[in-house]
Amino acid sequence: MTAFLGAALVAAARGWAVFPLRPGTKRPALHGETRCPRTGPCAAQHLKWEQRATTDPRRIEAAWSAGPFNIGLATGPSKLLVVDLDVPKGKKDAHGATTFQALCERAGQPVPTTYTVRTPTGGHHLYFTAPTGTQLNNTAGALGPLIDTRAAGGYVVASGSATPAGAYTVADDRPAVLLPDWLRDTLTPPRRPAPELVPIAVRSSRYAAAALRAEVSNVVAADGTRNATLLRAARALGRLVASGDLRREEVEEALSGAAMAAGRESQRYYDDVINRALNWSIAHNPRGRTT
Repeated sequence: MTAFLGAALVAAARGWAVFPLRPGTKRPALHGETRCPRTGPCAAQHLKWEQRATTDPRRIEAAWSAGPFNIGLATGPSKLLVVDLDVPKGKKDAHGATTFQALCERAGQPVPTTYTVRTPTGGHHLYFTAPTGTQLNNTAGALGPLIDTRAAGGYVVASGSATPAGAYTVADDRPAVLLPDWLRDTLTPPRRPAPELVPIAVRSSRYAAAALRAEVSNVVAADGTRNATLLRAARALGRLVASGDLRREEVEEALSGAAMAAGRESQRYYDDVINRALNWSIAHNPRGRTT
């Protein structure tokens, strides 16, 4: 048994769903949708890494027998929320752990002690059992600079993995504790009323105008799946940009405004999602006509 397989089995024994990452990297080793052979686990439909993550020892042994893969841990299926305390690139910047400690002090709470993994660069991953009845998603900087979280739709590199920078090692092997209530409340997105949608000027058919309004409404209404909904909306509207029924800048402005009105990520993040999704849709649209 290789060390990588052993580490994957140890994680699975804790009830954490794992999947292979490319050797020496943090990237999934599974094929993408465009290269899906539609066989094996994907016979019925393409399965992404979160759907392929497993605690089944037989499947894990079969996967890691093919190579020295790093271990990806899907936080959603594992019912975990992981707080990622990163290290600064500049010496003058505060460490994520320092920022987190200050956050705890402001909340009048001790720094939680839980299962912890040390990253190759000196950061730490704090593992918490996700609370039931609350949908928590990935965040970037929501708790403070150099603090990210991974929950539904996210993954972390598990202990036993290694990159050119070094190894991921267990710093505290105690069981993962339940996410403290104060952290849960801090990370729970506030429910905001849907913003009033102003009429959107389009230069083509009523269908295109209705489609744009519908996708904007979908993004605003999404709860817990906003990023995925935004991606689908941009890809759907990209076809109308390619056909000339909508102008790209109208789509970008409308989707960006909807995402920012109801989301927790930065505008730069949402604009990047929209831009990449539109580029993909326009490139793959059979009509191939842009405005």
